[in-house]
Amino acid sequence: MKNLRMKAARAAKDLSQQQLADLAGVSRQTINAIEKGDYNPTIRLCIDICRALDKTLDELFWPED
Repeated sequence: MKNLRMKAARAAKDLSQQQLADLAGVSRQTINAIEKGDYNPTIRLCIDICRALDKTLDELFWPED
């Protein structure tokens, strides 16, 4: 499942995939794969991404009903 909420939060902060990757300590390809739904990140990576985007785990990664 695509993570459009993460992509939207990244765009709202005017960050490129590379910039977010640098903040989270991963490759741009990892950020791309998460946004496309091709990669399921670890909880540690989810937390790092949330901190970089000033969002909660629920806001970015919890499935909507």
